[in-house]
Amino acid sequence: MSDLQAFRHETRAWLEANCPAEMREPVRSEGDVCWGGRRWTFQSQAQRQWLERMAEAGWTAPEWPRAYGGGGLSREEAKVLRAEMAKLGCRSPLNSFGIWMLGPALLRYGTEDQKRAYLPPIVRGEIRWCQGYSEPNAGSDLASLQTRAEDRGDHWLVNGQKIWTSYADQADWIFCLVRTDPAAPKHLGISFILFDMESPGVSTRPINLISGKSPFCETFFDNVQVPKSNLVGELNRGWDVAKYLLTHEREMISGMGNLEGSPSIGALATRTLGLEGGFLADPMLRGQIAAFDVDAIAFRLAMERTGDMAKARQAHPAASSMLKYYGAELNKRRFELLMAAGGADALEWEGERSRDGDLARSWLRTKANSIEGGTSEIQLNIVAKRILELPGG
Repeated sequence: MSDLQAFRHETRAWLEANCPAEMREPVRSEGDVCWGGRRWTFQSQAQRQWLERMAEAGWTAPEWPRAYGGGGLSREEAKVLRAEMAKLGCRSPLNSFGIWMLGPALLRYGTEDQKRAYLPPIVRGEIRWCQGYSEPNAGSDLASLQTRAEDRGDHWLVNGQKIWTSYADQADWIFCLVRTDPAAPKHLGISFILFDMESPGVSTRPINLISGKSPFCETFFDNVQVPKSNLVGELNRGWDVAKYLLTHEREMISGMGNLEGSPSIGALATRTLGLEGGFLADPMLRGQIAAFDVDAIAFRLAMERTGDMAKARQAHPAASSMLKYYGAELNKRRFELLMAAGGADALEWEGERSRDGDLARSWLRTKANSIEGGTSEIQLNIVAKRILELPGG
């Protein structure tokens, strides 16, 4: 038996012994998805136990070094862990911008003190983070941001506004881009800092979407004092940290196109439309679902291949833009098909039967997939210039 086979058997046995039965059931609502943090309320004892057990093993961040609370697994071992969790139907123990975005940036740019201060609590789900990047006049042109941090000797004084700050009203801390040198060219003079959302002068205001839900906020900073030790990377070189973090954000968003373990579109269509001769009664929809399934499998394989290449330092730096674009488009296609497969019932907006119109609201929410994390147009420009090397206009 190879070492990887032995790891697979050990992992399967551990998961079977430690993943509560409730945590193997499909996610039914937002409360079933654990985000952790100071204000998180666990839905059940099983949800708490699952997070604690996975965090103790370091498997909420399986590839991070053990020194910072991670699992210390190789990429191959982490793939085995994900595969075995999928076979058992195990829910993710923790959703975390700290794991998906901030953590990799800290591992690369953070000081040793910062890594030891922030990474273990992220692994344990004790800090919930939000991202302070976009501003009302700095979206796709993010380098035009104007939120400023003035040097006041032993601290920074931060003033300004951020927008589309996901879950800012529920987050404990923020990783934030601020302008520290107004006289420098716009891509310079930007710094990357961290601070507590309970700091005096921080306020948030939810932004309602067409789905009727509000994951996004406007975030305001009014004379917020931030310790100098919370600067990540070099002063005025925050754009380097920001670009590196964005590659991980785009990979995170592209993951929505990896639908392994997601509810079957075909199963929903079968319940709604029925079968004729053993096949879905609507041949047009049947063909669209089949084409989608093929594309989804191809995308999953492309993500795996790109991940392996990245580990070997062979991946193109712009690969995350390619994955983000296609993953977002694939997720939008998925919900279009789910709406078609659900028939009139999929249009229900309220009521227990539809879980308060979950499908219709989720379909509307996907319209933002092509905007968040960098618009599809920007991603296509990056692919054209950096990967295809097409001439500029």
